Amino acid sequence: MSLQPLFDSPWVIQVHAFSALAAFFLGIIQLSSPKGTLPHRTLGAIWVILMIAVTVSSVFIRPALVPGLPFMQWFSFIHLFTVLTAFGLFGGIRFLLMGGSNMKQHKGPFIGMFVGGLVVAGALAFLPGRIMNKVLFGG
Repeated sequence: MSLQPLFDSPWVIQVHAFSALAAFFLGIIQLSSPKGTLPHRTLGAIWVILMIAVTVSSVFIRPALVPGLPFMQWFSFIHLFTVLTAFGLFGGIRFLLMGGSNMKQHKGPFIGMFVGGLVVAGALAFLPGRIMNKVLFGG
């Protein structure tokens, strides 16, 4: 295992990877700790910021790898998770801003983002030929 392939990659990929890793581990803490507390709200706000960074940076990964790539070729199948995560962010934040009994509903979109956007899409990042595969397995 070596982080060198990640450090050698464009900055947008580094932002994406490190934000995703931080959001993954922070998400585990959030899911396993008491809800509604000041630490939960504070760490939740940090988690949302990290997920925004993951979502926005994901759009720019392919053009960073292939400069001059036409816009319609920026996207691959994995970018479906970008769209789903953006909707999850919007929905979860909306429930929080509505307050009251609606606040409990934020867990649905946020758990969905954790599972789909971090666990499933994260696992896809380790497929052969991808940078994270090189980080973990070398090559």
